[in-house]
Amino acid sequence: MRIHNLSPQEGSTKRRRRVGRGISAGQGASGGFGMRGQKSRSGTGTKAGFEGGQMPLYRRVPKLKHFPLVNPSKFTIINVSKLNNLAANSNVDLDSLMQQRIVTSNDGPLKILGDGELNVALMVKAAAFTKSAQRKIESAGGSCQNTSNITTDK
Repeated sequence: MRIHNLSPQEGSTKRRRRVGRGISAGQGASGGFGMRGQKSRSGTGTKAGFEGGQMPLYRRVPKLKHFPLVNPSKFTIINVSKLNNLAANSNVDLDSLMQQRIVTSNDGPLKILGDGELNVALMVKAAAFTKSAQRKIESAGGSCQNTSNITTDK
């Protein structure tokens, strides 16, 4: 027995349906597509996910909760408690923090978070501050300078 001698078992295959070949063929006239409308015309009809002009599900769902952000803002973050070891009235920015090894990697613009206490007056330049961090820096006698137009609240 060779592969060219093989054939399907008798009765296991059916001939294909020939659509649109007259009324006696069983699928004549409209060919099983109904009378009129977009899905009865020749061609592909509508694309997958099309809902008749209503906002389709695949575009509605990401507006709901618990979906990841497409373009998240990435910051190099540091808490105000880590700034206590710096000299008084010194300028603090991302470059100076990296030189002093307080921050080890540059993950984006600097953002100051408000965890901990600050006892030293510092001039801090960062892209973003939380409200509690800004309040703690200014109450210690320092100043906050925003180096970008991004505003983030916590």
